[in-house]
Amino acid sequence: MTESNHRTPLISLQGVTFNYPGRPAILKALDFELFQGDRVGLVAPNGSGKTTLFHIIMGLLKPCAGALRIFGRPVRREKDFIEVRQRIGLLFQDADDQLFSPTVLEDVAFGPLNLGKSREEAETIARRTLARLGLEGFEERITFRLSGGEIRLVSLATILAMEPEVLLLDEPTTGLDDQTRHTLTHLIDGFDLTYVLISHNARFLSATTDKTYFMEDGRILLDEEVHFHEHVHAHRHGQVPHQHE
Repeated sequence: MTESNHRTPLISLQGVTFNYPGRPAILKALDFELFQGDRVGLVAPNGSGKTTLFHIIMGLLKPCAGALRIFGRPVRREKDFIEVRQRIGLLFQDADDQLFSPTVLEDVAFGPLNLGKSREEAETIARRTLARLGLEGFEERITFRLSGGEIRLVSLATILAMEPEVLLLDEPTTGLDDQTRHTLTHLIDGFDLTYVLISHNARFLSATTDKTYFMEDGRILLDEEVHFHEHVHAHRHGQVPHQHE
């Protein structure tokens, strides 16, 4: 994706290739750029490398080939990703992987503490973030006793408490009931943040993103936006006459 006004992308991947040991490449010379203010959706079949892409951006996986520049700097080694993880928030596909402290307040305050905030400051930020997500009164709740929807919202709170500049949201509506999905849609649509979100939910993507791209054969098809139809499925070439079998 190339911007005509020559803005510097926040995230730039060039020719990124990755394969898991003993398996074919799941990402193949992939190019991608994310600019300030972008609200991007990413659609692809399961196993196509979407989550892998997020993990590479965060330095959790190392590409076999290609180059990454994040916030204008090349990132290659583990120390390069320290700042990346402070400025980009990743919501894991499995929300249980996000929470590990006994109580909700401790989990949400953990990020600010790691950023050097005092305990009092961190708890103030955590309480404010929980209130923003409609989770007042959850502070002393035991995390492993939360419902699936509550876990998803608390996981999002742990990310927002770190005041990131960019969000990577991996299947944020998975397993949510209609009410929680509606709440999450409203929250995300109101974010004044740059983000990429992975989802198969057409209505959710339409409500929360400005453009949605398709991932195929290890690459992101940047020149062909995904277009949704009322019978709720997605495919490329949405503006080209076509028939459904």
